Amino acid sequence: MRINATPAAFADAAFFVSGTGTDVGKSVATAALLRALRQAGLAAQAVKPVQTGVEDAARQGDAALYAQAVADLPAAALAPAATLHSFRLPASPHLAAAREGRCLSVAGLRRDILAHWQAETAPLSGEGAACALLLEGAGGVCVPLNEREDTLDLMAALAVPVLLVARNGLGALNAARLTLDAVRDRGLVMAGFVLVQPPETDNEGERLVLADNERTLRNWLDDLGAPLAVLPWVELDAGGWDRLAQAVRPVAQALLALLRTPAVGPDALIRRDTKVLWHPYTSTVAPLPVFVAERSRRNRLVLRGGKELIDGMSSWWAAIHGYNHPRLLAALRAQAGRMPHVMFGGLTHAPAVELAERLLEMLPRGLARVFPADSGSVSVEVAMKMALQYQQGTGQRQRTRFLTPRGGYHGDTTGAMSVCDPVNGMHGLFARFLPQQLFMERPACRFDQPFDPASLDDARRMLAAHGHEVAAVILEPVVQGAGGMWFYHPDYLRGLARLCREAGALLIFDEIATGFGRTGRLFAAEWADVTPDILCCGKALTGGVLTLAATVCTDEVAGGICRDGQAFMHGPTFMGNPLACAVALASLRLLEEENWRERVIALEDALRRGLAPCRALPGVADVRVLGGIGVVETVDPVPVARLQAFFVDQGVWIRPFARLIYLMPPYVTPEADVERLCAAVCEAVRQGLHLPA
Repeated sequence: MRINATPAAFADAAFFVSGTGTDVGKSVATAALLRALRQAGLAAQAVKPVQTGVEDAARQGDAALYAQAVADLPAAALAPAATLHSFRLPASPHLAAAREGRCLSVAGLRRDILAHWQAETAPLSGEGAACALLLEGAGGVCVPLNEREDTLDLMAALAVPVLLVARNGLGALNAARLTLDAVRDRGLVMAGFVLVQPPETDNEGERLVLADNERTLRNWLDDLGAPLAVLPWVELDAGGWDRLAQAVRPVAQALLALLRTPAVGPDALIRRDTKVLWHPYTSTVAPLPVFVAERSRRNRLVLRGGKELIDGMSSWWAAIHGYNHPRLLAALRAQAGRMPHVMFGGLTHAPAVELAERLLEMLPRGLARVFPADSGSVSVEVAMKMALQYQQGTGQRQRTRFLTPRGGYHGDTTGAMSVCDPVNGMHGLFARFLPQQLFMERPACRFDQPFDPASLDDARRMLAAHGHEVAAVILEPVVQGAGGMWFYHPDYLRGLARLCREAGALLIFDEIATGFGRTGRLFAAEWADVTPDILCCGKALTGGVLTLAATVCTDEVAGGICRDGQAFMHGPTFMGNPLACAVALASLRLLEEENWRERVIALEDALRRGLAPCRALPGVADVRVLGGIGVVETVDPVPVARLQAFFVDQGVWIRPFARLIYLMPPYVTPEADVERLCAAVCEAVRQGLHLPA
């Protein structure tokens, strides 16, 4: 049996007791479990993180009840009980704390619980003592801890198995089912359920209700593989506590089984990963290191073992609202209950229609038709096929090539690879296989410098020489992303749009990385007030919850493609997936309601201040910031594994590549966390960790 003596092993020996409401018998159930675990030889302790409605927690609170339940047992290695925070007002923790001028938080309570448990078990380290911690919440699972967080948030942050308690009676099943669903929706493990019986009754109808409740609840729990314990109504004396400990034994045995289960630590999972998986842009022979992510919340990633990381990447720029946003998860669950998927050929559905309508309201004026796609790369393929089919439909069959600036990146599928940078990009291995496209010099005019009209000279030259064979010009507006995080002047787009019109070529904007506010405009095209013929968007479209993208074109493009009864020849199996569309619609509504613009401006200010010290450090070629993007460009390619390990040690998640250490935090990231991200980058560069080994 494992001993829990460090915060890293915290989740291995802790359990959270909550209930279907207030006064359902949680404290008695917790005390009975404490007695049963101690009778089984464990140094168990019951802790009340927050107690309300008491003047003296030690004498009047639930800790006194826990101690009473084991008072006649031999002394154990741990004290039987503890209370971490107590308040006088008999109300929710939020209200009771506020009444005394205090504010509770999930992060603070988690730290307090961990610190308490480490202090309690540290003296036992190496003694072979088996320890278990029972944490009893205040009230039900949705009781507020502050204005934004509740007990469920604390349970999710602790990520420990859950024990639920309900009082048997009329209405108990409804409360039990709702609570079970709430716990499962957070991905928490159900360790067991305790049903507390009321005093015995002679009323036959009441007895039928009680028996049926128990039978129905047992059936539900059998489906979940969780045990049910039924506690009788007894006097709380020595004999009564023994009866309760005996009654709760099925749940206690389940806890003991969890404690005896060998822990699957991060190292073991990584070894299994290495045998069967292949991660992006890495070798199977000498793979880059990976870390085991266990949970996510807001702007945090939680690794297996409990280490929290401030996320600086928005999961490759997609999770703009942070993680586990309740509105996005609610949209996902609601749509899953109605219709997870249906083919889009010959059928339609409200999520797709409403998403397209909302998207067109947000996009540059003139775009009119939305073609849902599976991913960003696929949306680029769709855009290129649209351009080719449009030119064919309008009699320009010789226009079969694409012109694009060097330094661009558009995805890893075949067509998308063909318009990525052919020299410095990541697809040189496939050069002979890919269609041969046309490349012009990347825009040389920096975003933060006066526009130089000469930066369009190469585009002008290429269109003069090859305009007759160009179907479309494709580029990332204002920000070249994975190709180098280069920010260029919006006037370049204005000039290029004129050149495309003169040459008869379509203009495609790849806004997969820049769309939905990342540059400080809803779409980067707005910096130049240019509407392209075709626009691709993805990544942040669903707030990072599911894969979905869209290719959007003008009526003119759609009409050219469909001339003479023609149809556009593309149709993915999961096109217009209702789950993804429902979440995307919720994400777009969040953008409009939660003042994304102010948040991105605040991000930009914090990134500018935080990364500025890197300018003067050796090996740094440039530091640049735009909107919610902060970049430190180095002279030489960075050692990714070494930097990654340093960043994780610093408590941040930053994934550098090539010559770039960059940040794209979720919009909800607090200023203090942006400062920590920037400080970690500056410290890494100050220590020379970005320099070649």
